[in-house]
Amino acid sequence: MTNSKGVLQSRQTTVAMLNRACDAVVIFVCSMMASYFSVGYIGEVTYLTSLLAMVTFYIICEAQHFYVSWRTTPFQMEASRLLINWTFAFFLSLGFESIAGFNLIDGQLQLLFWYSSIALTLVAYRFVVKSALRLAREQGYNTRKIAIVGAGRFGQDVAQRINASPWMGYDIIGFFDTDNYVNDTHEVKPAKVLGNLQDLIERAQEGDFDKIYIALPFAKQKEVAEVIDGLTDSSCTVCYLPDVFTFELLHARADNLGGLPVISIYSSPMDGSNAILKRAFDLVCASIILCLISVPMLLIAIAVKITSPGPVFFKQKRYGMDGKPIEVWKFRSMTVMEDGDVVTQARKGDARLTPIGGFIRRTSLDELPQFINVLQALCP
Repeated sequence: MTNSKGVLQSRQTTVAMLNRACDAVVIFVCSMMASYFSVGYIGEVTYLTSLLAMVTFYIICEAQHFYVSWRTTPFQMEASRLLINWTFAFFLSLGFESIAGFNLIDGQLQLLFWYSSIALTLVAYRFVVKSALRLAREQGYNTRKIAIVGAGRFGQDVAQRINASPWMGYDIIGFFDTDNYVNDTHEVKPAKVLGNLQDLIERAQEGDFDKIYIALPFAKQKEVAEVIDGLTDSSCTVCYLPDVFTFELLHARADNLGGLPVISIYSSPMDGSNAILKRAFDLVCASIILCLISVPMLLIAIAVKITSPGPVFFKQKRYGMDGKPIEVWKFRSMTVMEDGDVVTQARKGDARLTPIGGFIRRTSLDELPQFINVLQALCP
């Protein structure tokens, strides 16, 4: 059953314009107040610098595409983006004022008041507005009529998430899928399968929906293309959701290739800052652990040396993530030094084991030199 309280249908462009206007007023008024409390008067410089801060913030927000619909986004994310934009605008404004020789604010405490008064006011008024809209949507006002294309596992998950978040103000009218799903009894209340893809297109063109989510599985790309093409002339918003279940994309990372959106299915953990942090962590931890186990390692090395002739360490060539050969160290536990493509693994009661070889292999004490391997990899 659809909800008849879908009033206050303010368009996204109208809301965005109001947000722009309110942000400009907040920044301008707070800048004027900060200047008055700092230097004791309001002059031409005050107007110019207040206008500069307002314009700088606006340019940054437009560059970051900040003025979009935040209906389905948690307030914490919107607030964090807002504060980041204002912080950049604040420091840029200070830089411009210093170059131009303006003196809007005098003193560090006054600068702190200027920054914090605007930041708090911007966040506070948005919190009030969003809270009021959230309450109205939970009561059935300011709603949007939603249709979901795809009644399978993915579409059901989308519906459950929407139903679990009434503050979004989304009223699910129903599912639409291929002909095989029309009579399917599997449904998420209060939505059900209302028809096939052609039925969806016809109803969308009649204006029955405000927004359509396409949640078809990856194997139905042909149907996805047909739906998108059929909805070209409709007035509703159409959103395509990538199938997160086909390739287990729940933890995938969004990226872009020269402006082209890309979803990273498998990502190397050794890229960028992650590589630096991991190398630093490995270096510190390996050094500390080697200091702690230096005495046991010395005793094992002596025992290996006096119980059988040969070197203390057994070294084998292995290959790292980048394909480069690395030399792996272990305490020698056998009388032979096999290395290469074919190595005969030790067995219980193997005659090749040294007198202490079986013990250090069972207790994994032969693996202690692995921490030396870590330092070798970090410091080639």
